[in-house]
Amino acid sequence: MTETPKRAKAGHGADTIYWDPVKKSYVGAVSLGYAPNGKRRRPKVYGKTKTEVRNKIRDLKKEMQTGIKAPANYTVADAVNDFLERGLKGRDEKGTIGKNRSMANKHLISFIGKAKLKELSADDVDDWLDGRAEFLATRSLRDLLAILRRSIAHAQRRDKAARNVALLVAAPEGRPGRPSKALNLEQAKAVLAAARPSRLYAYLVLSLLSGVRTEEARPLTWDHVFLRATDGIPPHVAVWRSVRKHGETKTRKSRRTIALPKQVVDVLEEHMRWQKQERASRGLEWSPTSRVFTTRSGEPLDAANVRRDFKAIVKRAGLQPEWTPRELRHSFVSLLSDHGIPLERIALLVGHSSQATTEAVYRKQLRPVITQGAEAMDDIFAEDHEGEDTKGQEEGDAVA
Repeated sequence: MTETPKRAKAGHGADTIYWDPVKKSYVGAVSLGYAPNGKRRRPKVYGKTKTEVRNKIRDLKKEMQTGIKAPANYTVADAVNDFLERGLKGRDEKGTIGKNRSMANKHLISFIGKAKLKELSADDVDDWLDGRAEFLATRSLRDLLAILRRSIAHAQRRDKAARNVALLVAAPEGRPGRPSKALNLEQAKAVLAAARPSRLYAYLVLSLLSGVRTEEARPLTWDHVFLRATDGIPPHVAVWRSVRKHGETKTRKSRRTIALPKQVVDVLEEHMRWQKQERASRGLEWSPTSRVFTTRSGEPLDAANVRRDFKAIVKRAGLQPEWTPRELRHSFVSLLSDHGIPLERIALLVGHSSQATTEAVYRKQLRPVITQGAEAMDDIFAEDHEGEDTKGQEEGDAVA
């Protein structure tokens, strides 16, 4: 009779794995040294198989080595919500935070929110993004991945995550997004005519005729608007703020001073008079540093206000409702380009760091520079060409 070899007894301080008939699971007892009070640290982990227990022991030791003990029940949803609550302080609540929260709730938390963050793998993130790629544009997928990456990074800074698996993943190609487009001159005039009775009229005139971003127009204050020429400086607007964190503009180059067309000056002067009357009728104090554009109740405009009112204006203008306020800036670039304004000058007006940025962002709105030489030569030689045609016709008539 062959005796069954006895399992070697684990040495002092070694890890052990055994079956617990009461809990009906395998138990792993981990040796992690001693606590400051001299008591031995020997936490336990549980699993249905020995392999599962070994993996948990390995992860537990990694946490001890890095000094990070990720909470067992801390989920992806917890991490995302913590980031949105604390990681975006100073950002526009209804703009940046609202957009991120809406995207996260609809496309992130609903799908992988219940997953425990310490157990989340790169494969899990890949599978989630691949599933969303059927419904979302590539840009939206990248935005979602950025939210997850920043949420896990925020958790890492608070010792709630050991590593950021979202950094190991790239966003897949999604559905083609709707390309931005520009109003032509006739459409632009129709939109402004339809906006004339609206309180958004001055806002749209400024955006379309000066190229100010919608996020720069909303926080604009009267102390940054100069409607009179002084010391040889024409009427202008100082674009120094936006709804971004701490009021900073998108880039340093975005801080710029823009001369105002006469039509914009006239509209803003009328808007100022109307705003003073409106505030006086409601018993509200008006000061030179107040917002140029507000809601009916005098509150600052947010992106939702502008989108809603703009959609109604576009409809009254007889256009499809798919236009967005940000495309007024695209229209500004397109109209200038069609008028022959050089690309480098357009880059300065829209606040880009270089004309390469302008060309990359607005390549569909810019006239191709490569055609300018041919068009110029056609104009230059048009008269001579017409003269030769006439001469040839005369010679032909004489021969006849």
